Amino acid sequence: MTMRRKLLVAFGSSLCAAPLGAFAQQSARVWRVGFLIQRSRPEVLESDPMGAFPRAMRELGYVEGKNLAIEWRFAEGRIASLPAMAEELVRQKVDVIATVGTPTTLAAQKATASIPIVMMNVGDPVAGGFAKSLARPGGNITGLSNFTNDVSAKHLEMLLEVQPRLARVAMLVNPANPSNQVSLNNVRSAAQGVKVTILPAEARSAPEVESVFAEMMREKAGALIVTTDPNFVQQWRLIAALAAKNRLPSVAPFREYAEAGGLMSYGTENSDSFRRAATYVDKIFKGAKPQDLPVEQPTELKLVLNRKTAKSLGLTLPQSLLISAGKVIE
Repeated sequence: MTMRRKLLVAFGSSLCAAPLGAFAQQSARVWRVGFLIQRSRPEVLESDPMGAFPRAMRELGYVEGKNLAIEWRFAEGRIASLPAMAEELVRQKVDVIATVGTPTTLAAQKATASIPIVMMNVGDPVAGGFAKSLARPGGNITGLSNFTNDVSAKHLEMLLEVQPRLARVAMLVNPANPSNQVSLNNVRSAAQGVKVTILPAEARSAPEVESVFAEMMREKAGALIVTTDPNFVQQWRLIAALAAKNRLPSVAPFREYAEAGGLMSYGTENSDSFRRAATYVDKIFKGAKPQDLPVEQPTELKLVLNRKTAKSLGLTLPQSLLISAGKVIE
């Protein structure tokens, strides 16, 4: 082989090898997601709504143990421990931090202004200081709003359709969750026009949830609205059981509550938030900037009714609600 031919072969080989080497290097990267959650770890992740996140990531081509690592951080209901957990994820230099709810998003925001944050289940990201606008967030935070602050007044309206003579309604809130206070204010404003007294029932943990029901009964509450809080999400069955035991018609934002025995749920699908969050993470991995990704609002709110619970409470569900329901549990 002549010297000229040797040079041509070597040059051609280098052209082929370079992109293959670059591809191998890129495919070998392991992307790291820090997941910050206020509640405790579920017994079985896959059957929990948050299991929708790793499933959606797999559909997008990210497999744990191969090119994806998820650093789960569960605060066990202790909001005070969230800042330290967020700072730990920052020290580990994760590529994205995913947050669930206002307290976790606030903790992540304080911990970093550079690592992208994908939020979920935040009622009003603009009012909460997480985004300059929904269309152009402008910082390192984007994701999904669950809009529950805007439908909390609708929960009161639905309870009044079931029991038109309601005079006093309890509202289960976590005083450590800023978005719960917004929901409370919205419901109070709506209640003034229909002459209903709203009774805040504060609880931060399962023991407090149980004790606060005794307070509701002392205050002569006739129904219950459950706000969006990760602690309450994990205690749907307990809350639904206590509401039934005390004969309180109740409503909450997520479908799982009605399926757990609550009278009604109206709002977004909880698992949808985790599934949609994966698409944001994927876009960021591919080079998108959080400040350029619009905050997504729910496109569909679903009403689920539990007719079995209604019968146990001696209530007849009005036709107006039955017609609107996406699902009726018999």
